[in-house]
Amino acid sequence: MAATLAMSQNEPPSYCGDFWEKNGPSKLLLSSAHRGWSGLTAELRSHGKGVIPWKGPLSDTHICVDVHGGESRITRQGASIEQRIITTHGTVWLTPPRWREGSIDIADDLPGILHLYLSPSQFSPSKLGIDIEASSLGEQLAYDTSFEDPLVGEMARAIATELKSETSAGRLMVDSLTNSMVVRLVQKHIRAPQSLIPPSGSGLDRRRLLRVLDYIESNLEGDITFDRMASIACLSRYHFARAFKRAVGQSPYRYVSGRRLERAKALLLQGERSLLDIALGLSFSSQANFTRAFTQATGQSPGRYRQMARSQRSDFSPVGISRPTPTLARDPAPNVSVGP
Repeated sequence: MAATLAMSQNEPPSYCGDFWEKNGPSKLLLSSAHRGWSGLTAELRSHGKGVIPWKGPLSDTHICVDVHGGESRITRQGASIEQRIITTHGTVWLTPPRWREGSIDIADDLPGILHLYLSPSQFSPSKLGIDIEASSLGEQLAYDTSFEDPLVGEMARAIATELKSETSAGRLMVDSLTNSMVVRLVQKHIRAPQSLIPPSGSGLDRRRLLRVLDYIESNLEGDITFDRMASIACLSRYHFARAFKRAVGQSPYRYVSGRRLERAKALLLQGERSLLDIALGLSFSSQANFTRAFTQATGQSPGRYRQMARSQRSDFSPVGISRPTPTLARDPAPNVSVGP
């Protein structure tokens, strides 16, 4: 009994309760429940053979991506829709909110399916920079049979990687990827013949860019959000991501990740705070995740880095946390990728 209780306490909470387990062999492998992500919930699951009801969440848009390449035979039936496929690495399924028809027949085990639940707020026209009369575009998404979209597949793999190994600016990266995925879905699967995403506006001038950079620098040991940066820049989320990359030469996620790495180095050199305190201050959920990310970025563990700094104190600066001011790009690239 004690072992069973301990196991249940260590299991990540499921976004859909016990829906998947009740309707077929399924195991929750990883969850974003305790990551503090906004507007997106992610679950990595394995699914066994069986037939399960085909239902969408009441309000969220549900996306499934095969991030493993299980090559299972899948039959989806509903209303006038019937599709039989062999899944491959990157196969995508889209289920709009309140879908309640049909079933999914899984003929072979699926070892790695990433379930993404996008909240209605992500489809707000104001966030996307679209001037139309609608509270959310999520309900206008047309159901599609399974499809291959390399861009959506790449975003899903990046989210799955963040689930497995947390990074310092992971929440910001997921925020950016969520925005890009929503834009992609609106462009490709909305019930409208024309593109709903308008061309980019004037971009980021130096004054607004510096305000955004000041916000980032002041919150390296706090919560930096995509929405707040876009608001400071007076741009929609869609336009801000591209304007920032044109101005700085890096995506917001890459820039914040680099600044937090430099802040981590400086705090380690000062030697006054514990590794756990530094990890939590830089938005990691645990010291272990901080150690893993720092080691991957520098080739040294935080403890080793601090030890070497102490032994070579004269060669290190204990401050080193001021930021360089990026220059505005003179000739912005006309085509900026949707990804981070």
